[in-house]
Amino acid sequence: MIRLVGILVGLGFTFVVLLAFVTGAYTAATEEVAETAEHAFHEEAHGPEAGYSFDGVFGTWNYAQLQRGYQVYKEVCSACHSLKFVAFRDLAQLGYSEAQVKAEAATWQVPGINPDTGENEMRQALPTDYFPSPYPNAVAAAAANNNAIPPDLSLMTKARHHGSNYVYSLLTGYQQPPERMLEDFPDAAPGTGLYYNPYFANLNLAMAPPLTSDGQVTYADGTDATISQMSQDVAAFLTWTAEPALIKRKQTGLPVLGFLLFATILAWFAKKQVWADVKPKRRKD
Repeated sequence: MIRLVGILVGLGFTFVVLLAFVTGAYTAATEEVAETAEHAFHEEAHGPEAGYSFDGVFGTWNYAQLQRGYQVYKEVCSACHSLKFVAFRDLAQLGYSEAQVKAEAATWQVPGINPDTGENEMRQALPTDYFPSPYPNAVAAAAANNNAIPPDLSLMTKARHHGSNYVYSLLTGYQQPPERMLEDFPDAAPGTGLYYNPYFANLNLAMAPPLTSDGQVTYADGTDATISQMSQDVAAFLTWTAEPALIKRKQTGLPVLGFLLFATILAWFAKKQVWADVKPKRRKD
C-alpha cells in the first residue's frame, strides 16, 4: 500500500512539473513580450575611432596614454572611485622612475596609525601602499552619492562586456533623454539625481557626468584634453589596472602557438618515418 501511494505521489508530481513546463513553453511562444525602454534605447558600447594601441594580436601599451589616463583618474575619478587592487609601486610599469613613484605616492593620503598614541590618522602614502578609497566606509559613500555606492575601478574593464569601449562610451554618452522615450516610456525618465546614458544597463545612473568640458585636465605632455581624449586615456588606464599582464600574455602566446604548430608538424613527419616500412595486412577471404 505504501509503495502504491509513493508511486501515485511521484506520478502526480511528474504531471504537475510537465504541465508547468508545457504551459510556460506555450506562453513564451505565443505571448507578445512588451518592449521596454532598456530594450528600445540601450546602445552597444563603442570605442574611439582610432581604437586602442593594445587592440589586436600585436597590440602594445601606449605608455604616454596610460600616464595621461592616470592623470585623469587622479584629478577626476579618484574623488569618488577607488583602485583598491593597485599599489603605487605598480605605477613603475607605466614608465615612471623609482623616484617619481615615491614622489607620486607622497601626494596621496592613506589611513594609518600614530605610533605614539595608537590612534587612527592620515599619513603620506608609500610606494607599497594601495590606492585609498575616497570614503571611510560604504555608508559614507552612499550618503555622498544619492544612496549609490561608487564601484571600485580596479577591475572594471574586466567586469563589463567590451570593458574598454564600455568605459569610453559611458563617459562620452551622457545626453538628454529622447522625446520618444519620454512619450512611450514615461516611467523610464531619469528621476531626481539620475542622468540619462544609453550605454548604461538601465539607461539612468546616479553618477553625474565626470568629464564636462574640454581642458578639464591639463596634460603634462601637452596633449589636447578633449572629452573624447580624456575618456579614451582613462579607459586605457583602467584596462591596464584590470590586466597589467595583457601585452606580456600576447607576446608569450605567439611563440607558444608557433612552437605548438612546429611540434605538430614534426610529430606528423615522425609518424610517417616510423611507420614507413609497415605494410598493412591483407584480409584473407
